[in-house]
Amino acid sequence: MTRFDKFFALKAITLTAALSMTAGLALAGDNVSSDKILDALKPKPATRGLSVGPQADPAVQAKESTFLNTVRNRSTRSLSTGEREQIAELAATKPKIDLEIQFDYNSADIAKTSVPSVQALGKALADPSLKGSTFVVAGHTDAVGTEEYNQGLSERRADTIKKYLVQNYGLNGTDLVTVGYGKTKLKDTANGADPINRRVQVVNMEAKTTASK
Repeated sequence: MTRFDKFFALKAITLTAALSMTAGLALAGDNVSSDKILDALKPKPATRGLSVGPQADPAVQAKESTFLNTVRNRSTRSLSTGEREQIAELAATKPKIDLEIQFDYNSADIAKTSVPSVQALGKALADPSLKGSTFVVAGHTDAVGTEEYNQGLSERRADTIKKYLVQNYGLNGTDLVTVGYGKTKLKDTANGADPINRRVQVVNMEAKTTASK
C-alpha cells in the first residue's frame, strides 16, 4: 500500500506541475504577435463565389467610403447610436481581430501587461502592406456597471489606443476611427462579467485614403 501511495502521490505532483505550466502558457498567449495581427487584418482575396457580391460593387464601396469620411477626425463621444451601429454593420464583413487589451481598473490607462499587445498592433498597422487603409478601433467593456458608465469607459479606452498608436508609430490619426460600444456587444453573452468581454476590436475597413494607381 505504501508503495502505491507513493506512486499516486508522485503522479499527482507531476500532473499539478503540468497544469501549472499550461496555465502559464495560456497567460503568455494573451499578448499576440504583430505577424498574427497583420495576418488577420490583411484583405482577403475574393473567391469566385463572392466576386459578384456587394463588396465588389463600386457603388457600395463608394457609399462606404463616403460614410467613413463623415466619421474621420470625429470625437468618439460625438458619434450617434445610429453611426455606431452603421460602423458595426460595415465592420461585420471586414478583416478584423479581437485583442484582449486590459486596462487599469475603472481607468483608460493601458495595463502594463497589455503594452506588448498594443506595441504589436502598432507594428502591424505600420506595415507597408496596410498603408492607406482605414481602421476602426472599437472599445468594449464587460456587463458590470451601468450602460452609461460603460459606454463612456469604452470610448475613452478606444481613444487611448488611438493616441498611443499615433504618438508611438507615426500613424495618421485620420486613418483611425474610434468607437465605443460599452456593454452592448458582449463576446460572451452568457457570462457578461467574463474578462473576455473587455477587449479592443480592430477592423480593416479597406477604404484607402490615397488614390489607387
